[in-house]
Amino acid sequence: MRGLKEKKVLVTGGASGIGAATVQRFIEEGSRVMVLDINPDANEAIFNQHPELEAVITADVSKESEVEMAFEQLDHYWGGLDVLINNAGISQRHSILEIQMEDWRRIIDVNLTGIFIIAQKAAKRMTRDKSGVIINMASTNGMFGYPYYADYNASKAGVIELTRSMALELAPDVRVNAVCPGYVMTPMQRAEYSAQMIEEVNSKIPLRRHAEPAEIAGLFAYLASEEAAFITGQCFVIDGGETAGGLASR
Repeated sequence: MRGLKEKKVLVTGGASGIGAATVQRFIEEGSRVMVLDINPDANEAIFNQHPELEAVITADVSKESEVEMAFEQLDHYWGGLDVLINNAGISQRHSILEIQMEDWRRIIDVNLTGIFIIAQKAAKRMTRDKSGVIINMASTNGMFGYPYYADYNASKAGVIELTRSMALELAPDVRVNAVCPGYVMTPMQRAEYSAQMIEEVNSKIPLRRHAEPAEIAGLFAYLASEEAAFITGQCFVIDGGETAGGLASR
């Protein structure tokens, strides 16, 4: 991709799953990469895998004080930021009748409030420097109804509208887009779905499979690059055709 070499890229939730694949992709593009993740063991593992990482920071994106300290470290290393891959998120599968308030709050705190906190800190630096790209992790869950994920769906719908609002306010200096994956074969997905459930899902997807994390990483790289210089305020679905036929809720 044009224009990614030597760019300063922060990947949240970057120690596993889609985040780790995204770290790998931007390193391959010649970018300077920093990881922010809540899991110290996973952070150590990804640093051992990629010693060329410029920093690995342990922080909870839903806690503003921890994010503020993380960005102070970022300022110390870089003094600014070119690209934010705002990827950190969690999910739980449960009935709407069984959701506990602590579960609801945690999902919203990480998936929506955390996205906002990180994006705002990044945007303040990017607007100061009059340049930057923010890509938020949304989901097809924020666009269509999926049973057993009411809290997750609500959080991702919020990310989509946050993305659009940010794009309008931060233009023309900062581009803001969202990526909306369908089913992706991540550790989180494997933990929530049995092998039979995965097969049933695959049978509904026109391409008959889940996405691989590296495929989502490729879309992140494109949207961050100069190839996408005229794209902002958009939400990009990458779902193997699942939602084209309205299959999400079946």
